[in-house]
Formats: sequence, structure tokens, C-alpha cells
Amino acid sequence: MSKKWTFLGHHAHVLIAIDANPDYKIEELAQILGITTRSVVNVLNDLVEGGYLDKSKDGRRNHYEINRSQPLRHLTSANKTVGDLIEYLGKFE
Repeated sequence: MSKKWTFLGHHAHVLIAIDANPDYKIEELAQILGITTRSVVNVLNDLVEGGYLDKSKDGRRNHYEINRSQPLRHLTSANKTVGDLIEYLGKFE
């Protein structure tokens, strides 16, 4: 059995980190999440293309805003939103 798996995937972890700081640099996200910068870029692109994040420029930096009303993608949780997930997980901070 692999000891490296987690209950939440990279996409959820990126959203949770962005919720804490919408101005994180890609390198900072990679460091926090323990993944490569390329993986962070791919996940951010997925989330923007899927309508889960809005991306804007602030000088040379990116700023992200979470679209909290977007439904979660899996059939078992499609009646819940990204905002529900973040709110629930934030209760344990």
C-alpha cells in the first residue's frame, strides 16, 4: 500500500492555498504543496479553464479569485460547491 496518497488531490490543495492567499507566486504554491512548478501551472490552467478560478494580472503578479458557486466535479459531490468544500475544510484551521 502506498503511504503517499491523500484524500484531496492537487486541484483541491491549490484551491485551499489560493483561498488563504490569492496572490501566491507559482513557486510559493509549489513549495507549499510539495509539487513541481509545472504541476502547479497545469492545475491552475485546469481551474481557470474549468471556471473555478478567475485570473487577473496585478503588475507582474497573478491574482486569483475563486468562483465559490462552481459545483464540485465528481458525481458523488456534484450537489456541493467549491465554496462548500473550502468552508468545511476551513473549520478545522
